[in-house]
Amino acid sequence: MDNLPRFTAAAVQAAPVYLDPAATVDKAVALIEEAARNGASLVVLPEAFVPGYPYWNWTMNPVQGSPWFERLYRASIDVPGPHVDTLCAAARRHNVVVVIGVNERGPHSLGVLYNTLLTIGADGQLLGVHRKLVPTWAEKLTWTGGDGSSLRVHDTPIGPLGVLACGENTNTLARFTLLAQGELVHAAGYIALPVAPEDYDMADAIAVRSAAHSFEGKVFSVVACSTISPEIVDTVAGDDEEVRRMLA
Repeated sequence: MDNLPRFTAAAVQAAPVYLDPAATVDKAVALIEEAARNGASLVVLPEAFVPGYPYWNWTMNPVQGSPWFERLYRASIDVPGPHVDTLCAAARRHNVVVVIGVNERGPHSLGVLYNTLLTIGADGQLLGVHRKLVPTWAEKLTWTGGDGSSLRVHDTPIGPLGVLACGENTNTLARFTLLAQGELVHAAGYIALPVAPEDYDMADAIAVRSAAHSFEGKVFSVVACSTISPEIVDTVAGDDEEVRRMLA
């Protein structure tokens, strides 16, 4: 038991440069560098970090949100692609394992988007591309569902690593699939959700989910949750004071 790996993990809580994939990837690279400089061997960034979360799904009807979907699609990334190459190079340069959420354009059809978690090895290799299995109901206006083929645990220098996005951490079979493969480190990506009902405490919900998975599976969980910047509020709300109040 003395040869078990010991490592420092960084759970990044930050906002993207909204709807700007190149600038957001540059910000992610800077955050990876900062975490590595402070001793991290694992850096987990939030769900849908590149280039941000489609908050309009919760604040507008589908007709109003249609141009926003197009804007997000144009700002999303290809996997593999140059933005992924930049992230992989950063992981290799700093010798860290990276988990990061992205909006992925489907390679097979125009207009398909996935909520995807990338797992990148410390050698810069893209180890995993996990597409969120079932987007939360409002998110279905934006994201296509993934499938179970991406539920994989990857051997890394920090141990067997698995990932899930947001509400997937309540999916019993998804969690079991990772635990059955010997997962020892679990990375969970979340977004800030100020549009949730007043009686729903997302921080408490995340804490319960993480504690349950860690206790049931005897794993270490690392949770990264995004934040909402004034830039995001200004971009999505504009002059609509009601939407601004929802996001503030």
